[in-house]
Amino acid sequence: MREAVVGVLGGLALAGVGVFWWQGRAAVEDNAPPPPVPEAPAPDPATLPLADPGNLQGPAPPEQTDLSREELRFFRYDRNRDRLITRNEMLSTRSDAFRDLDVDGNNLLTFEEWAVTTVDRFVGADADGNGRLTPREFATTAPKPATKKPACKC
Repeated sequence: MREAVVGVLGGLALAGVGVFWWQGRAAVEDNAPPPPVPEAPAPDPATLPLADPGNLQGPAPPEQTDLSREELRFFRYDRNRDRLITRNEMLSTRSDAFRDLDVDGNNLLTFEEWAVTTVDRFVGADADGNGRLTPREFATTAPKPATKKPACKC
């Protein structure tokens, strides 16, 4: 009797393992990668490939702009390209020059120092006081050219 019970339990265990193995294998087979594609023969290194574009043409090369240096600087500030610089447009691009704006000289620039200096610069450039800079008004905000020290003539 004992042998029969052990035999039945062993058979059930083997059947359970078989069912789990079969389900696991089926899941792997469902998601298996596609069979490998036979590789093309290696090209002969002695021959050069041919490139015949036929009638195809690529995109046109970029053209050089006719804008002056001052117009390019103007359009860096004029974000919406309406040929007018608003106060917000002027403030948005001044973050690179914060070291020049430190009023109290403590090497710490607060937002207030930065904003006040930039707003003062904007107000000084806005000759007609309408809250917008025209290209002519904006030209007055151009940085002064750096003066070069003469080379030592020893």
